[in-house]
This record gives sequence, structure tokens and C-alpha cells, in this order.
Amino acid sequence: MKDLVIVGAGQSAAQCVLTLKRNNFEKPIVVIGEEDHLPYQRPPLSKDYLSGDVELDRVYMKTQDFYDQNNVTVKVATKVLSLDRREKMVHLSKGEALPYENLVLATGSRVRQLEVEGSDLKNINYLRSINDSNNLKDQFQKGKSLVIIGAGYIGLEVAAAAVKKGLKVTVVEMEDRVMSRTVDPIISDYFDTLHRNKGVEIILGSALEKFEGKAFVEKVVCTDGTTLDADSVVVGVGILPNQELAESAGLRCNNGILVNEFGRTEDPSIFACGDCTNHPNFYVNKNIRLESVHNALEQAKTVALSLLGKPEKYDQVPWFWSDQFEEKLQTVGLSGDHDETVVRGSIEERLFMLFYLKKGELIAVDSVNNPKDFLISKKLVANKLKISSDVLCDQSVDLKDLLK
Repeated sequence: MKDLVIVGAGQSAAQCVLTLKRNNFEKPIVVIGEEDHLPYQRPPLSKDYLSGDVELDRVYMKTQDFYDQNNVTVKVATKVLSLDRREKMVHLSKGEALPYENLVLATGSRVRQLEVEGSDLKNINYLRSINDSNNLKDQFQKGKSLVIIGAGYIGLEVAAAAVKKGLKVTVVEMEDRVMSRTVDPIISDYFDTLHRNKGVEIILGSALEKFEGKAFVEKVVCTDGTTLDADSVVVGVGILPNQELAESAGLRCNNGILVNEFGRTEDPSIFACGDCTNHPNFYVNKNIRLESVHNALEQAKTVALSLLGKPEKYDQVPWFWSDQFEEKLQTVGLSGDHDETVVRGSIEERLFMLFYLKKGELIAVDSVNNPKDFLISKKLVANKLKISSDVLCDQSVDLKDLLK
């Protein structure tokens, strides 16, 4: 019997397995991962696990016993070298050739690496794996200087964890505000102020020019002429989809592996899910690639249902979150195309929401420290609610009533 083979061993791969097993999938499953760990969650790597509040066993999705008891083989520290679609085989780094009946590509993404002078020095970190997080933990020593390149979610989450550990933290961002790619200036200003008040130095409008040092990084030189002392560096400047295996096998890719609404590629026996996919999203009415845990999990469920012969269209509104210090930012929808913003609540009291409208239609919401109303907001955005800004900012109006 040929197996179901899943290439990649992240959250999307694990969720695909879980959904299959909950629906009584009986065939053998082989999961192949390049890291020497069982499938695990990535968000804690820049948050609770990095700060030491969560132990490694809570980062793993499931224990080895679960896989053993469910006819799932997890091959760790193994790379898929090539995919032969005609013979329906994957060729592995350890010399093995594995036949498949169906194949799931859950290859995820990788960090975008900088190619500047000095980028090969030690203590320059990219945060994507458990091992990366462990290495960074070792460098979190009180009084040391940490420079972070990039003020996106990862950069600011690491900054928060580092400050708590007593490090001197500087964040360098080439744009004129933090998290500029994902949020409105109101949210940027709020988190910029938060970090500065906690002791983080933030340099905006300046890019990295080079690193200096002998064996280890010692200084970070910026394009505006600023030179920063650095005992260690974290680079967080985006991620790229791991689509090379699919591309080399002749599968269509365009900023991700192209799949349909059921997670299927152009090859009827090959599916893909998670960060590596470019997929149709009915909420924004176009193909997109998403870097989010929600997408990784929900798309994995879609693929599993397709494999079970119970196909359901992937029709999810994107949502994301970020924990920085004691603050929780939650975002639903994609705000880039808005023409109006409405604030609800009090920025001063650290409890507010920002609604994004386009031609009177609610397309996205940012929520700060308001998880209860955020749950309702997810439904409002999914319903493409048409509403006036006066109603949204009126706190005497219960958001639940807008669902009726």
C-alpha cells in the first residue's frame, strides 16, 4: 500500500494529520521534516518560549506516542531532494525513495536573509526554529546590547522579551513607523510609544548598511550614519515561501505554490497548505499568500477533507495576533484597501479597536486588549457589514446587535 506523504513538519502538517485521524483516516501517513524536532508551534518561539515562560514540551503539537499509536511515521532531520510526479516518488536525503498515493506539500516558509558586509559574523540571529530560539536564549544576558533589524511583529515581540530579561534593546526600521506593512499609523504610534516607555530605543527611517566585528558581531552600522554597539543581532525582515521543490517538479508557482479552493495543485494527487501556498481567497476576491497560524491550520483542514473525499471550499477571513509586553494586538481582515478608519474605545485606557471601512463596508479590524469584542468583529468582517462610522464609534451600541 502506498502511503500518504506530507513534506514539511510544521503546524500545517500536524493539523492535516490531526484532522485526518479525527475523521478515521486509516492509511499510513509519513511526515518528513528537515528539523530534528517533532511538529511544533512557531508563535511561542518569539514570545513565551523565548522568554522562558513555556517549556519545550508545550511547544510540540503532539507527543511521539500520538504518532506511534496512529500509524504516523515522522522522519525528522530528513530533506526531500526531489519529487518525481510521473513515478509518484519522493527522493530523500538519506538515500531513500518513498512512493506515495497522495502528497501534501506543507513546506512552509523561510526567513529572508540579509546579504551585507559582515552578515557571516556570529551572534547574528534569524528566528524561525526551536534551535534559533534556543541560540537566542543563550544570548539573552542582562546588560548585553541587542540590535533588532526590522520593526514587524517578530522584531517587536523579540524586543519585548529581551527587555524583560534586562537587555539594552535597539530596533532599526527602514520605514517611518513600526509594523507599517500591517497596521494603521494609530496602531503603529501606540506600540511605538509602548516600546519606548519600556526602554526600547527605536530608530526609524534608517536601514542596515553593514555589520562590524572580528568573529562575533560588535557593531551595527546604519545608512543614516548611526553606529550601534551590539553583542547580538536579530534580523526580522520578512519570509519567503518554500516553493522550490514544487517548482522543480513542474508545479505552477507564483509567490507560493498555486492551489485551488480545495488545496489541490494542478496535479490531482498533490495538495499544499500553509505559508507555502498562493490560494484563492473569497473574502478579498483574489489569490493571496498568507503568513499566519490561522491560515496554516485552516488550510490544512481543507486539504485533509479533500483527501477524505469530503471537499469543502477554503473560505476564511484572515486573522493574526501579536503579544508585546502585556498588550495583545488582534487583527481580522486585510486593511490595505480602506478609505476610512474609525476608533472605538480609549487609546489612553489601553482598550480600543480600529475599524477599517471601504465605501462604508467593514473590511478589517485591529483590536488592542479587547479579545471579547474581537470575536464579534471577526463575524462582522466576514459578513461584510455596511455600517456608518457614527454607529461603530458609539460604545453604547453593543457590537453583538450589529450581527442581527
